[in-house]
Amino acid sequence: MTEIGLPGGVRACLFDLDGVLTPTALVHAAAWKEMFDSFLEQLQGPGFRPFDPVGDYDAYVDGRPRGDGVRTFLASRGIELPEGDEDDPPRAQTVHGLGNRKNELVLRKIRDEGVRPYPGSVRYLEAVRAAGLRTAVVSSSANCRDVLVSAGIEHLLEVRVDGVTIRELGLRGKPKPDTFLYAAGELGMTAAQCAVFEDALVGMDAGREGRFGHVVGVDRVGQAEELRKHGADVVVKDLAELIGVPA
Repeated sequence: MTEIGLPGGVRACLFDLDGVLTPTALVHAAAWKEMFDSFLEQLQGPGFRPFDPVGDYDAYVDGRPRGDGVRTFLASRGIELPEGDEDDPPRAQTVHGLGNRKNELVLRKIRDEGVRPYPGSVRYLEAVRAAGLRTAVVSSSANCRDVLVSAGIEHLLEVRVDGVTIRELGLRGKPKPDTFLYAAGELGMTAAQCAVFEDALVGMDAGREGRFGHVVGVDRVGQAEELRKHGADVVVKDLAELIGVPA
């Protein structure tokens, strides 16, 4: 299956959304920073250490379900908060409250700025479909469908597993492979028949632990070596590289 850059046994492609199909990883990183910086300044005063939208984002929140991202980052700073409830208001000083504040900021940015997919990713999705492979999007975002619709690529993905699915089915989020395995099952495929496409290190971990047939790391931020260390079989800067065309 050299025309799409995958091993011959692969029959389905499982794509992360943010940073793989759309540039919304940058939107998420900006929203996390705005939310956490406001919280930290209120908690610690003007001398607080700001959230790093590259280092902290990659290490603690990228690819994780929203609540896990809040907990993991706060733990890195030695901060504990009550869990609260899923419907906590965005100003509540709870894990869910902070997560809802971040979500509010993301939705505002998406509404105000819109979403355009990576052109190379669209070309690759179209090539994969033309080659007869099945497709799914696997994202920790509860806003996955809104982003797909805004980007105009919903029709290219047969199955959607997202933050809503995680909550409804009680799936473990990345770095565990549950969401990818569920998507494979929905397509009628085994893990060995699927390729995983991820830009997050926790996504690489999920692909490796799930023993998927092929794991593609998408390096948008200069972390190719880390992606390989976490399990990528191949690393590209853009999916169009897999079909030999410019991004």
